Amino acid sequence: MMSEAREQTGLSRRKRAVAAVAGGAVVLAGAALWTSAFVKSPAQAAADAGPPARDVLTAPVERRVLTDTVVTRGTVSASQTADLAPVGAAVDGSTAPVVTKVMVRSGQTFPAGRVLVEVSGRPVFALPGALPVYRDLKPGSHGDDVRQLQKALASVGHSTGSDPSGTYGPGTKQAVAGLYAAIGYEPVPASGVAEGTDGDPVDAARDGVKQARRQLDGLLRTEPGKKQDADAIRYAREDLAEARTRLGQAEAKSGPMVPASEVVFLSGFPARVDSMTAKVGREVGEKLATVSAGRLVVKGSLGAQEKDLIRPGQKVEVLSEAYGDKVTATVASVADVLTAPEARDEGAATDGQGYAVVVKPEAPLPARFAGQDVRLTIEAATSGKKVLVVPVSALSAGADSRTSVTVLTASGERRRVEVRAGTSGDGFTEVVPAEGARLAAGDKVIVGVAR
Repeated sequence: MMSEAREQTGLSRRKRAVAAVAGGAVVLAGAALWTSAFVKSPAQAAADAGPPARDVLTAPVERRVLTDTVVTRGTVSASQTADLAPVGAAVDGSTAPVVTKVMVRSGQTFPAGRVLVEVSGRPVFALPGALPVYRDLKPGSHGDDVRQLQKALASVGHSTGSDPSGTYGPGTKQAVAGLYAAIGYEPVPASGVAEGTDGDPVDAARDGVKQARRQLDGLLRTEPGKKQDADAIRYAREDLAEARTRLGQAEAKSGPMVPASEVVFLSGFPARVDSMTAKVGREVGEKLATVSAGRLVVKGSLGAQEKDLIRPGQKVEVLSEAYGDKVTATVASVADVLTAPEARDEGAATDGQGYAVVVKPEAPLPARFAGQDVRLTIEAATSGKKVLVVPVSALSAGADSRTSVTVLTASGERRRVEVRAGTSGDGFTEVVPAEGARLAAGDKVIVGVAR
């Protein structure tokens, strides 16, 4: 009996302990609820006192000079590039023309009149001119290429005298002889040895005049009492006149000439050797060298969307990453037809089709820029002065097709402002408030919704 009483007493004590713990938990939970409802930290109190969090993103209205730019790549090159590929004549029994001297190297600049290479003992030199050489320039020749030669000779200090422009006469002969003497070579005679004869055509013509003169003199010297043959004398006079005419023609066509294989005409100097492939001792191949001349320009390519923004005369910033130099330039031309860009290296793949754009620097570029890949920043449009601008994303069109922005005031009020959009660039658009509308720099406009 006593054992049962002790068990009941222990069970009662355990029940009372559990009840006490449960009651304490209820009290603590209640205290926590009361504290969270009525006790707040300073930061929480400040947050609760401010306006509710915004559900939109805003940006300030600004006043700035607005510029729209197009960035692309370009390659610096001369306005003219030519391959030096003379066809020399075999000399002294040689079977093929051979390179005997190389006077310039790749990357070197050179003036007009400079000998570049020597082929089988004959010079290959450059003169100023835009018309490519297509024939030997000989005494007695006429044409635009002769006129170009005369101007080129004068530019390097050899006057052509009183020769008519475009006519290879005595003055031009003298100038050509002077040029060859200055570069240290004997000029090639234009007459040479006539085919099927054993001598010079001028010498042969002179002999013809001598014979005709002797024939006439013999007819004029008759023995006393013997009648002269009038017809024979007349014919002899005619023969002498014809012989003199042939001599004049032979002399006019004789003298120093400029073989097509010895000259290349370039549009400007100093010119530049882009690559020199000629080697002393080697036979002349398809190309001895590649040379470039004229003012350095930058050639690039535009996509269809970019092409519509670019016009001749627009300002361009040319940046050479290799030297860190920035140069101001202008757009010279924009092609209207798609073209495939040239590969910069032999065998290299191109980047697809584009619209060719040519950029001309305002001041001549240094020669070291030639061949460089540069960055072009083209000023496609500009406001010219400070204007009111907003981010492009701030503009919206209502059901009435009117363009507007939405201003968010300090109190949280939203105010729609009708505007007229203007120049766009770099993510911003110029805006002009409609008549009676209010919009100023510093106003906050809605550009999106906050997540």
